[in-house]
Amino acid sequence: MIFRVIAVVGGLAGAAGLSQFPEYSQQYTQRLSGAVDELSSVVAQFDADAESLGLSRDEALAELSLGSRMGQARAQSMGQVLERHARLSADLAALRDSTVVQKALNPMYFSDSDVARAAWADFTPAMPVTPAGAGFAGVGFVAGYGLLAGLMAGLGRLFRRRSRPQPAQA
Repeated sequence: MIFRVIAVVGGLAGAAGLSQFPEYSQQYTQRLSGAVDELSSVVAQFDADAESLGLSRDEALAELSLGSRMGQARAQSMGQVLERHARLSADLAALRDSTVVQKALNPMYFSDSDVARAAWADFTPAMPVTPAGAGFAGVGFVAGYGLLAGLMAGLGRLFRRRSRPQPAQA
């Protein structure tokens, strides 16, 4: 009886935890969108500066890197901004075109630690009143229940084997 109660508690914990994924993914996507918008502004300004000098983006980066130490540092940091912008833009496009289940099965789209940390810092659990939230709650319940039921069954077998009386030897 106690094992079943523990397994149900595990199921409820799994349901409560996993039901929050749709809300977290929404908040992550919103933050990601803001990051992409901000980076797009920086990239557009860099591209406009390069164009005003008759340079392509790559030519402007190369010219910067040939200059002073400050120019080299700026070229390197701008290269990182351009790479991050491209990666986050691709992640945002993938998340916007995905269902909640596809998002859960593709965690690589949630890979930006700055965005994830900021989304988690402001995250507030939500009631799973959407079909997706209820579905994730159901999967979480089954996973939590199964995990704890299996663990308790394994522990029960282990302790039953050890407590059996040993046969008398002649």
